[in-house]
Amino acid sequence: MDFGYHNKYSKRLLHEDQRSPLAVFYNLVNEEQLLKLFPTHPPYHRFREFIAPHADRFKILKTILEELAINHQVVSIAGNRHFLVFPDMQKQTKWPDIENLLCGPELLRYSLLKNNMLRDREAILLVAHYDRVAHSPGANDNSAAVFELINAALILQREDIRHWFMIFTDKEELDEGEGLCTQGAYTLAKGLKDAKFGSPKVFIFDACGSGDTLIISTVADLLTKNDERAGSSRIRHAVQQLRQRALETARTMHLECCMIMPTPFSDDAGFFRANLAAQTITMLPSTEATACASLFRNKPDIIALLISGDKSILPETWRRLNTSNDAFSYLTPQYFPTVVRFVCALCGA
Repeated sequence: MDFGYHNKYSKRLLHEDQRSPLAVFYNLVNEEQLLKLFPTHPPYHRFREFIAPHADRFKILKTILEELAINHQVVSIAGNRHFLVFPDMQKQTKWPDIENLLCGPELLRYSLLKNNMLRDREAILLVAHYDRVAHSPGANDNSAAVFELINAALILQREDIRHWFMIFTDKEELDEGEGLCTQGAYTLAKGLKDAKFGSPKVFIFDACGSGDTLIISTVADLLTKNDERAGSSRIRHAVQQLRQRALETARTMHLECCMIMPTPFSDDAGFFRANLAAQTITMLPSTEATACASLFRNKPDIIALLISGDKSILPETWRRLNTSNDAFSYLTPQYFPTVVRFVCALCGA
């Protein structure tokens, strides 16, 4: 998850650790408790390996998808390696295996066509970035969402639900001085448009590992409010439809803890830049969510600080993102199933 277009605060915050000795002790105790709560079934059995300091996250993610026999394709665009995950196609017509002869947008288009997604107007695209900033474990940002989506893919595959696919994106996190045009989601979204992939219903899952309250982001309203580019009104309308679908899904599930509010940027910024609508979903502890929503409601001008990347106004859970404190001990695995069920419900399961 990014804070401001250039992520200008992340380097300063990477090594900040203001915890007292008592807090450190609490985290050690909390981690022991977490180990008892944390799921051990696939894919979660590889989670600790995924957040290790020098983990090759691309290799681990690819190994998990292969071990679980999940239909996937790696597509490199502008030097970024994205994973496309599709429903099991064993019952579908076989296509020639020419992936090794294609690359970039051509491979993206062929993968969508081969998996019956290119012309599927009902298809739901579920997105989570798998990269992280240097020196951060990336437990909440964004390992939890990646594993939750893989878990959901297994369920959707088992229940033979068809109208969905996932993309695990590379290069969501921006270095200082980098703009949105260098974000992996931007070049990916342009690739989707070049592939003539209609109007996908894009839901982005970011920082979904800590908290009991589902947050449906309204940051799109801020990003597109003064956008006068051609098609901007269409994007705003499409985002409103996506948000409505998310709210209806939450109501259908009878979720007691669900709120809408502005959030930090995610892959949604890259999608918007490429003129594709996207709806971001995240999680927060209920106490933080309530306080944050009240702050934004009573002091709307403060939202400008959120866009600029000022972390001082953020709830504690979001302040830990992109730092060394984004650790395993702060996760709430007892609420992972909430996100998984929400993903499955979005797809009609």
